[in-house]
Amino acid sequence: MSKKTIHILAIESSCDDTGASVLKNNRVLSNEVAGQKVHAAYGGVVPELASRAHQQNIVPVVDQALKIANVDKSELDAIAFTRGPGLMGSLLVGTSFAKSLSIALDIPLIPVNHMQAHVLAHFIEDESQKQPPFPFLCMTISGGHTQILRVNSHEDFEILGETIDDAVGEAFDKTAKLLGLPYPGGPLIDKNSKKGNPLAFSFSEPKTPNPLDFSFSGFKTAILYFLQREQKKDSDFIKNNINDICASVQRSLVNILMNRLKLAAEKSGIKHVAIAGGVSANSEIRSTLKAMEKELGWITYIPKFEYTTDNAAMIGIVGYYKYLSKDFSSENVIATSRLDINK
Repeated sequence: MSKKTIHILAIESSCDDTGASVLKNNRVLSNEVAGQKVHAAYGGVVPELASRAHQQNIVPVVDQALKIANVDKSELDAIAFTRGPGLMGSLLVGTSFAKSLSIALDIPLIPVNHMQAHVLAHFIEDESQKQPPFPFLCMTISGGHTQILRVNSHEDFEILGETIDDAVGEAFDKTAKLLGLPYPGGPLIDKNSKKGNPLAFSFSEPKTPNPLDFSFSGFKTAILYFLQREQKKDSDFIKNNINDICASVQRSLVNILMNRLKLAAEKSGIKHVAIAGGVSANSEIRSTLKAMEKELGWITYIPKFEYTTDNAAMIGIVGYYKYLSKDFSSENVIATSRLDINK
């Protein structure tokens, strides 16, 4: 590209966080997120409430991102936004805003795949994280997705294994709900597990036809039956054993993830291994990956915390690479709740 400095405004609205970020080339100048506390009362994200909150948040969040970055709208070179996958109502808010701003400023519009963005967050230039070389393996773990990918380039993602039903983040949150923990419960399981015995209780690992695939639906059911059975013996079982339950559940889920990741590395022969997505913020997943690095000779890549959960900076880095290849879209592009990793 003849232009040395590229400013990208990125917008993320796939679920319940409204994000806006400004990137100067592959460096983040600002990365603002507005969360939505309204969902806590319902124990999970309510799509209609999420889309309404996005409508309230998107203008002030974008304005804040531009101010913190000290970049004027006239300096922007493109608008990147999350096209999918995600909640349709939430996606529509971000998509509509991005289209309108792109037309108003007469600059390119760049639709971004949310799952690609989680992976490519590793390529944000930041002194606190390193960039993996191609090809590398990436386990993408979040509330809605669980996949093991062979990443061949910034545009080429090969699915080696994925969940055939529920995602691991849902297993964490559902278990937390059964334990009476508030939403979002995954981080609370992580917190409580630090005070518990991970060997107190055992749960079987689900089997799948493809040994690299995941299944968490049966695991959630097993937790439900386990708690019901134990509460018949002791009505205060959860209260008396909360830390041990959290530690045991977390250990079981982490083992499921890491056993498949280890197998994928063995089958592919790839030693560069990364994690991405909101659940990659889990402390035991991070420590276990580091332990496997020493044990198996891997070179591991763990994203900075602020780039793990849904954020606009990761949308912006994909937008940057798409800008370099002039991969733009017309205003006819539409949001989609389901989207293949390579689209």
